[in-house]
Amino acid sequence: MTARGLEGVIAGTTQLSSITDGVLTYRGITIDELTAHASYEEVVHLLLFGTLPTRAELDALRQRLSDYRPLPAGLLSILRGVPRDAVPIDTLRTAISALGFYEQRPSDTSREVSLDKAIRLIAQVPTIVAAIERLRRGLEPVSPPEATDTAHAFLLMLKGTAPDEVEVEAMNKILVLHADHEFNASTFAARVAAATLADMHAAVTAAVATLKGPLHGGANAAVMAMLQEIGDVEAVEPYVRAKLARKERVMGFGHRVYKHGDPRAKWLREMSRRLSERSGEPKWYQMSARMEEVMRRAKGLFPNVDFYAATVYHYLGIPSDLMTPVFATSRISGWTAHILEQYADNRLIRPRAEYTGPTSQPWVPIEERG
Repeated sequence: MTARGLEGVIAGTTQLSSITDGVLTYRGITIDELTAHASYEEVVHLLLFGTLPTRAELDALRQRLSDYRPLPAGLLSILRGVPRDAVPIDTLRTAISALGFYEQRPSDTSREVSLDKAIRLIAQVPTIVAAIERLRRGLEPVSPPEATDTAHAFLLMLKGTAPDEVEVEAMNKILVLHADHEFNASTFAARVAAATLADMHAAVTAAVATLKGPLHGGANAAVMAMLQEIGDVEAVEPYVRAKLARKERVMGFGHRVYKHGDPRAKWLREMSRRLSERSGEPKWYQMSARMEEVMRRAKGLFPNVDFYAATVYHYLGIPSDLMTPVFATSRISGWTAHILEQYADNRLIRPRAEYTGPTSQPWVPIEERG
């Protein structure tokens, strides 16, 4: 018995995150508790080390991330040579692969070495994403600030000015919400690569390549493009009705795992509402809220994590085509934690396939082929 897209198939075990009866947890702590109370760095510690950190452990991790944020000069040279019209997620994929050049033990998959690589990647991916955006706008990258949290550091490196408290709070919650999500497509790709004993950077590169697809990480950019196409609150319902009549997909709705709503969506909805009130552009939130209402009424579908993430990113000044790389600034913590878990109890991931092609075909010499 086969399952298209491996739907419903248990493909392995993990202690990192779970989705049970619509509730998402990281190591048994609900996403609601973590989003309400945790810093992203606490979530990083939880995923990598298995426990919430003590104050001393949290301070040590924050310092280590701060120390690791600067990029090698050679990688900055590579980023400077990228065409300005390159797709940012493609640039990020290349940059992460290239980071492997600067590792002292690039092929070492031992726990100690791989953990250090993981923390360095968690620190450097936000720096890379911010540098990509600034360089393509003809601006110089901003040097990473010292001894600050990831949300603050990323927004400062992206914009060149210090963010305010509301922006930092929103960015921190985004980082927490997106950190891990069981065996999603990019995480599973990372584990498949790691199971071959490919190194940390190779496995993360596989994850980023998988994230590019619009059915996974690219969905948030597609949502913002859809809202910009609609343009006005009053046009939302006719647009959605026409889409549904043509049996076309409305981006940002439905989820293979969550049948009664994505538990992360309510946090993003509230962030979008708060940011909209101070933005001077409330229509993007208003359009999203109207679309949620129409979709629930017409199809019984609920928004997934990408739907309100799109407007939150927009209100934070993040361009649509940078949204997927920004997602990766968070998910890098989950990817690396899954890679470490795969290394710790590894078996090559090699499923079988059900063959559905022709059988018993004879060989035909080339002279006899029509």
